[in-house]
Amino acid sequence: MAGKFEIQQSKNGQFYFHLKAGNGEIILSSEQYESKAAAQHGIDSVRKNAAHDERFDRLRSKNDEPYFVLKAGNGEVIGRSEMYSSVSAMENGIASVKRNAIDGETRDLTAK
Repeated sequence: MAGKFEIQQSKNGQFYFHLKAGNGEIILSSEQYESKAAAQHGIDSVRKNAAHDERFDRLRSKNDEPYFVLKAGNGEVIGRSEMYSSVSAMENGIASVKRNAIDGETRDLTAK
């Protein structure tokens, strides 16, 4: 199964998206955006930047858990991962983002 982007609206009225793997697991979460169009632009940016390994910053949390952020060419963070139990699990997450971002469909969950 292919991955997909899901656009959602938070209680404060802002928009965000998740990139989900084919198994439905969230592999990347966006920042919040003021408009749905801005969230869509963020998805386009993920599609464009996920192909470039150097745009993934591999980091560690305060609890020493590995995670990553995906940055645009201008250095802005466009998405972040969950916390992983190991560096190899984090690298698998990055590989999954690379695979699923390219042709993942976009679902707008704000349209009722």
